[in-house]
Amino acid sequence: MDKIRCPWCLADPLYIKYHDTEWGRPLKNNRRLFELLILEGAQAGLSWLTILKRREGYRAAFDRMDPEKIARYGEQDLIRLLGDQRIIRNRRKIESAIGNARAYLTMMEGPQSFSTWLWDHVDGEPLINHFKTMDRIPVTTPLAEGIAKELKKRGFSFVGPTIIYSFLQSAGLVNDHLTSCYLRNKETKAT
Repeated sequence: MDKIRCPWCLADPLYIKYHDTEWGRPLKNNRRLFELLILEGAQAGLSWLTILKRREGYRAAFDRMDPEKIARYGEQDLIRLLGDQRIIRNRRKIESAIGNARAYLTMMEGPQSFSTWLWDHVDGEPLINHFKTMDRIPVTTPLAEGIAKELKKRGFSFVGPTIIYSFLQSAGLVNDHLTSCYLRNKETKAT
C-alpha cells in the first residue's frame, strides 16, 4: 500500500525523497540552518524543486556552504559564481548569500547561536498545524513576518516573510504536513 504524502512533492522522485527525509523535520544544526536559509533565498521566484536539483551544485560552488569562507568572498568570487551553471546566476541572490554569511557570523558571535535564536521563537518546539488541504496552508504568518523583520535588521537579505515561512516549514519549526500525510504525527529527532 502506498503511503499518503503531502501532494506538493508527488511530481518528482527527488521531491518525494526530500519530503520523506528532510522537510518538516526539526533542524537545529547551525550550519545546516545557514545552508537552508541561503537556498530558500535562492528560491525566490522559482520552485523549490529547481533549487533542490541544484543543491549539490550550490554546495560545490559555495565551499560546502561554509559561512566563514563565503563571508570572505570578493569580486573574483562573485564573477566566478555568476558564471557557474550549477547555481542560479542572479547577481542579487549571490550577493545576498555573501552578505547573509557575514550577518550569520555576526549573530554567531553574540550571546546566542543562530539555531537557539531561531528556535526561541517557537519555545524550542515545532508549531503543529492541522491543515487538511494545501489551499489552507498560508504563504506567511505573523511569526514569519516577525522573524523576517528581525533578520533584515541584522543585515540579512532575501528573507521576506514568504521565504521565511517556507524556511520555517523546511526546518521543522512549523509542522505543515497535511493531516492525511503519513509523516504528520511521526516522531522525529532534531538534527
